[in-house]
Amino acid sequence: MTSAPDISIRPGTPADAAALAQLRYAFRAAIDPPAEPEPGFVARCTRWMTERLTAGNAWRCWVAEDRATIVGTVWLGLFEKIPNPVAEPEMHGYVSNLYVQPKRRGRGTGGALLAAAMQECDARRLDAVILWPTPESRRLYERQGFAVKDDLMERRRAKDLKTA
Repeated sequence: MTSAPDISIRPGTPADAAALAQLRYAFRAAIDPPAEPEPGFVARCTRWMTERLTAGNAWRCWVAEDRATIVGTVWLGLFEKIPNPVAEPEMHGYVSNLYVQPKRRGRGTGGALLAAAMQECDARRLDAVILWPTPESRRLYERQGFAVKDDLMERRRAKDLKTA
């Protein structure tokens, strides 16, 4: 798969975990002040990602590469619904961690990553795919058919309990 002329999109592998953990840190540290030092987080996240990128896991990942350097990623978590007697697929998807390095944005890379994840969702006939966008990413998701729904509810953990 290809997006921009110098960018290729491919499934992530366990060998990509360390680079993906670095991207995760860059993504989240740009949004909120880190509560964990970068080296410890990257080591912990690398272990987590390595496990999730093995075959048979509920997580899928795609990476954007520019000359063999990972410059972007998107993750898709698959989760089952309780069996249903109506004609409705019994799987949902959760898109997370769509990130492209700032200097690589504006070339269609984010759209190509999201398109790869949406192809997987379509192939698996997922009932619904959910995500929490940043204000900057809303238009990208809308172009792929995402919309704000009135019937989705969310309960977030109180900030004072997050570190407990």
